[in-house]
Amino acid sequence: MATRTDPAIWSGLFRISADSGQTLQAQIRQAIVAAILDRQIAVSMPLPSCRILAEKLGVARGTVVLAFQQLVDQGFLIARERRGHFVNPDVLTSPGHVRGEAGQPAGAAIDWKARRRIAASEMPEPSKQENWIKSSYPFVYGQFDPALFPTAEWRECNRMALAVLEIRNWASDMVDRDDPLLIEQIQARLLPRRGIFANPDEIIVTLGAQNALYMLATLLMGRGTRVAMEEPGYPDARSIFRLAGAEVVPVPVDSDGILPDAVPADCGFVFVTPSHHCPTMAPLSEDRRAHLIADAEKNDRIIIEDGYDAQLVDDAPPQALRGIDRSGRVVYVGSLSKTLAPGLRLGYIVAPAGLIAELRALRRFMLRHPPANNQRAVALFLSLGHHEALVRKLSSAFTERRKRLSQAIDTFLPEWRSPAVPGGTSVWLEGPPGTDTHALAEAARARGVLIEPGARFFDRPERHSRFLRLGISSISLQHIEPGIRELATAAGRRPAAA
Repeated sequence: MATRTDPAIWSGLFRISADSGQTLQAQIRQAIVAAILDRQIAVSMPLPSCRILAEKLGVARGTVVLAFQQLVDQGFLIARERRGHFVNPDVLTSPGHVRGEAGQPAGAAIDWKARRRIAASEMPEPSKQENWIKSSYPFVYGQFDPALFPTAEWRECNRMALAVLEIRNWASDMVDRDDPLLIEQIQARLLPRRGIFANPDEIIVTLGAQNALYMLATLLMGRGTRVAMEEPGYPDARSIFRLAGAEVVPVPVDSDGILPDAVPADCGFVFVTPSHHCPTMAPLSEDRRAHLIADAEKNDRIIIEDGYDAQLVDDAPPQALRGIDRSGRVVYVGSLSKTLAPGLRLGYIVAPAGLIAELRALRRFMLRHPPANNQRAVALFLSLGHHEALVRKLSSAFTERRKRLSQAIDTFLPEWRSPAVPGGTSVWLEGPPGTDTHALAEAARARGVLIEPGARFFDRPERHSRFLRLGISSISLQHIEPGIRELATAAGRRPAAA
């Protein structure tokens, strides 16, 4: 383990020369300041002692002592008794500190935006709810509830995956393959619930649904591609398709899902969330499912089906489009984020074997394969029945939370409209005329309430400031009603008496 006395850690930071025209003390200060401002020294790492640094640089110890003392006086370093000198963390967050002696950081003169080929940083930002777990009322979507997480079962599966014989199964480089046990469990445990029956060569494991969509877009889309998708719809899917060069065509939705007749005939792809529409949670009706598939056959179109929120709440979820498709035109994207844990980052694609083979070839150049130890732990979790038990537990809890949330909205926010949909782990709301949910989110945050403004789900977000989404996956049942009372207060409405 490296320590602060290891010369290798500091050899690249100090370049001292008697011919530089500056004093040795000034050169030491310059080197340390540059390393601090370029974030090359962690705040938790003590600097070398004055004696060690003096020996390394071949200078008097007093020279280093004076350099350190001046940097302490300037606020760059903190001296901690019996522990040494550390970087002052305030330096890294304070806008008042400029680089001064250190000059500009390495690479600051390069215009990286001018050199890029895709404008990823200009796509809409994700909904960031930092420290949501510390919030009193986290109505955030896509996060997990620590109280419901199967800690003991998950630890058991990870211990099993670390057994000697199991390590031999996953520690080698799989190149472009996946854990065969995980493929088998996806095939046998997850897909039949959605009415999907697939062969092992029709399944590939991904690092979540977003990774799946990115691989599909990279492989199949480019300039001139037109992709129809729901409006409102999944914002990151919209950005992923545009990064691939495709044109995204918004198609309206209503209480029965996307309108198939509104999909232009020249769109080569249509992206849908038919089980629970993102973000309204409305399921796609049976008639429209059949219509969508018939149109895909007629117009030689590929349907990308995101099984968004499909594993939870519904006792009998509708059959996936992939399950009723007989032409091989539906590509199904699934994920374990909404059931097991979003931080695990494991998902999958189900598609014809020819497409899966191409995706495996592409994935090999991107990441070879998702971490095999995680694949084996999840495979064991599925094989032991833990996932099915977890889904039942989550479904029961979320059904109760959704009911409580609907009651609280009716009581404290009666002027807000919400579609009547049977399931899902969030509620989509439309506020009264003049509502600005971005401003409301800021006011609510000050009262400990986290909500998600809905404008980001629209192709033209500036026109849709009245919408918001409330998630139920991470907020406990007893906090729902008081959270909505606080939200109503933030919205400027006097809450009714409890």
